[in-house]
Amino acid sequence: MNVSTRPPEPPPTGKLDWRQLLGWLRDDGMIEAYEADKTMQRFGSTQSAQHPLVRLAAAGLQRKGPVGGAIRTLDIEALTAWLAQRCGMPYLRIDPLKVDVGRVADVMSITYAERRLALPLQVILTEVTIATCEPFDIAWVPEIEAHTRKSIKLVLVSPLELQKYTTEFYTLARSVRSAVKKGETAAIASFEQLVELGRSNRQLDANDQGVVQVVDWLWQYAFDQRASDIHLEPRRDLSVIRFRIDGVMHTVYQLPPGVMGAMIARIKLLGRMDVIEKRRPLDGRIKTRNPDGDEVEMRLSTLPTAFGEKMVMRIFDPDTSVKTLDALGFSNHDAKRWQELVARPNGIILVTGPTGSGKTSTLYSTLRRIATDEVNVCTIEDPIEMIQPAFNQTQVQPALDFSFAEGVRALMRQDPDIIMVGEIRDLETAEMAIQAALTGHLVFSTLHTNDAASAITRMVDLGVPPYLIGATVVGVLAQRLVRTLCVECKQPDEDLTAEALATFARPWRLSGHPTPYKAVGCLECRMSGYRGRTGLFELLAVTPAAVSCIQPVPDATRLRAQALQDGMRPLRLAGAMKVAEGVTTLPEVLSATPVWE
Repeated sequence: MNVSTRPPEPPPTGKLDWRQLLGWLRDDGMIEAYEADKTMQRFGSTQSAQHPLVRLAAAGLQRKGPVGGAIRTLDIEALTAWLAQRCGMPYLRIDPLKVDVGRVADVMSITYAERRLALPLQVILTEVTIATCEPFDIAWVPEIEAHTRKSIKLVLVSPLELQKYTTEFYTLARSVRSAVKKGETAAIASFEQLVELGRSNRQLDANDQGVVQVVDWLWQYAFDQRASDIHLEPRRDLSVIRFRIDGVMHTVYQLPPGVMGAMIARIKLLGRMDVIEKRRPLDGRIKTRNPDGDEVEMRLSTLPTAFGEKMVMRIFDPDTSVKTLDALGFSNHDAKRWQELVARPNGIILVTGPTGSGKTSTLYSTLRRIATDEVNVCTIEDPIEMIQPAFNQTQVQPALDFSFAEGVRALMRQDPDIIMVGEIRDLETAEMAIQAALTGHLVFSTLHTNDAASAITRMVDLGVPPYLIGATVVGVLAQRLVRTLCVECKQPDEDLTAEALATFARPWRLSGHPTPYKAVGCLECRMSGYRGRTGLFELLAVTPAAVSCIQPVPDATRLRAQALQDGMRPLRLAGAMKVAEGVTTLPEVLSATPVWE
């Protein structure tokens, strides 16, 4: 019997064609045949400068699925992932934090990258990873291999991502290179200075165009990546830019020390700080706009280090002051009790927790809601975190002997209804806060303690008599921040049973049917499994029964026990409830909350 064998089709070459892609989508069962025919008739023979994947994504093709199932549209990401699988090439979503931007321009020029639709992403000892959106037009690969003397690993990316990051990465690399060229020989004052012979001492100018562009890129990049802090850290050879995202530090870029120094000088200039003074810490602030056009405030802080001036920029979320209690992470139980506390006409309300636990966000959000036209809200802060038109905000000035205590004393003569003291650090400030509460004002302030009950003993340690604490403090809110699970990739945690979670929360009972999830990791969350943060809260209301545990001698153990009877839920229970709701994971709660004794 004669069997005719059909010769295999030669592998495709050259640029992608939308007709070819449409046929493959139909052949692979991604779309119905009639969908392909309809799109073919719609486009006809018209030519387009758009990439074929972009053109097909704009057509709104309906993905073939089971009868009665949800209709899903093939967007640019789905089409790119499908094409990558079909041509046997890894699919990648570009994570800018993992790209070696400094070495991009060493592999190929921007002209070459734009012509070949290629973008170098990572350079290691023996290999260069290059992104492309043309998987069959790769005749240029041997040329780059010969140039770099390394093997090339190709990955397929969305043409929209490729275009965006090609512009961003090469613009940044060009700006840094320009800055280095102008001030390559800058002498940086450091603890361990290297003497280099035959070099001049020309310093980089903070207004050099290259430096200006790098600073602009830095801010926009930080906003895009949801960073809460930007760290500019001088080092001997290569200074480092790092972002804090969801509480975790990420290294973003490395710069020559001269460029870093010029960037810090530029930012200090914009923040109205003393550009010349580098021997002592300085504070400043800048207001700018994020890509969405919203105003964003940044608090600046510098510190002299061994290799130069270090700067940290704290970025304040413009939505912080309008967040609801639910958005902050309050449970219904604690939200109701907190609203009852802040409605009191007088007394002291303390918010406690370590640095970075969200105390400022809670206070600003709370004050913003109660700062109506009928009340006068005054704050004394160090420094002013965010400018709020509804408040009268004052900053302490240690150089002028204007401390927290002096600030509260001055505010008492300003006819306030509500006073917010940034932090109670000493006995004098505590005494002034108590005096304000005794004279009919509602006072908010912060302390650094592990839990709510410890705030009372901390006040005693400062020297405040227990009877004054019992007479003025009406509530203490302890809080922590934990990372929330990425909604795109979280999966049920089969290992963490409802019984095990209930054991962790014992002796408190978890209501409903707990559905704990675990972190998995995907492109949306940079493979971390987490995206965003939420608060855990422990609210101690100072009831008459609790007062008996404070005076004549404070007893923290009795106070905790009484607070539980009064409705307080400890931080670990709040965390267990978030785990049961599928918001976060048990390891996150364990790492963020103190052990309940």
